[in-house]
Amino acid sequence: MDDIALAAMDMSSARLEMQYSLSLQKRAMSDLEMQAMGELEMLPPAPSLGEYIDTYA
Repeated sequence: MDDIALAAMDMSSARLEMQYSLSLQKRAMSDLEMQAMGELEMLPPAPSLGEYIDTYA
């Protein structure tokens, strides 16, 4: 009977550890996504097609 209780406690502990690890990974990915979006907003706008074509050549 004790073996079943120990196995249940081990499974519960492993599940908690996995959930904690997954939540940390999600938080890190969210933070990186926000950082990337901020960096993309700082980029200058892309020139439109034909804006830099020399038409007098």
